Amino acid sequence: MKRESQTQNPRMSGVQSNSWSVHVPSDVTGELGKMVVLPCTFTHPYKTFDRTLTAIWRIKEPYNGTVVFKCVSQSTSELCKTAISYKNKYKLLGNPRHKDLSIRIDNLTWSDSERYFCRVELSGDIHDKYESRNGIKLHLIASPRIINITISSNGDSTFQARCTAEGEPAPTLTWTGPPYTNITSTTSTNHRVTKELQYLTHDGKYTCTAVNSHGRAEGAVYFYKFRASNSSFFLILIFVPLGMKVLVLLVILGFTIFLKGGPPSAPASLTR
Repeated sequence: MKRESQTQNPRMSGVQSNSWSVHVPSDVTGELGKMVVLPCTFTHPYKTFDRTLTAIWRIKEPYNGTVVFKCVSQSTSELCKTAISYKNKYKLLGNPRHKDLSIRIDNLTWSDSERYFCRVELSGDIHDKYESRNGIKLHLIASPRIINITISSNGDSTFQARCTAEGEPAPTLTWTGPPYTNITSTTSTNHRVTKELQYLTHDGKYTCTAVNSHGRAEGAVYFYKFRASNSSFFLILIFVPLGMKVLVLLVILGFTIFLKGGPPSAPASLTR
């Protein structure tokens, strides 16, 4: 892995500036939903250091960016205790006492694609602070995923199918299915792409395929347009079975009454 050395003037007297350095890769790639390690090692001018040490990671910009991880070690015999871990997804992997500030980020999401800066602070008679200035750019990759596929109408008796997928690199979308017009429109925003198939005319199954360099995904939707000329036949299909069920029910009811001997006869008149 290619690393770059990043330095700044240390805030201390009597020590050469080249006694401090931070080593980080310029770029790291992680996969959406998985974990990634951000390496960071440093040097300092002290042979030994048994005072308070603080390790910090921030995002977006150096010195003033949002802190996503922070841990503090009071002495060489004490582990670096986590004080800040944004959403509890940042874990210290390195040992700051051994000049290693490397961290792990779990369950990567799109919002984690940021620039990260590591920082070390040594507290004592002199408070030394040292931070990478260029940082590490975290890039995300992701296999395609269909996140929405629908058919809708504009209210003017025309229909269109719409497919939205995401991935990194942004996937290419393709519609396949019954014969259809070639009129399509595509919109994209970062890692998300939407492709609309306009003026649907043929009934059947329409399939949307999303492809990028890391894989492919498919989603399907069915389109059946209602036709008024078939409404009478449709009503027959509904009511004929219903009428037959009613007729069978009446026959069963009559047969039951017959088996019971019919309705009871009126009592005979008494004569004197």
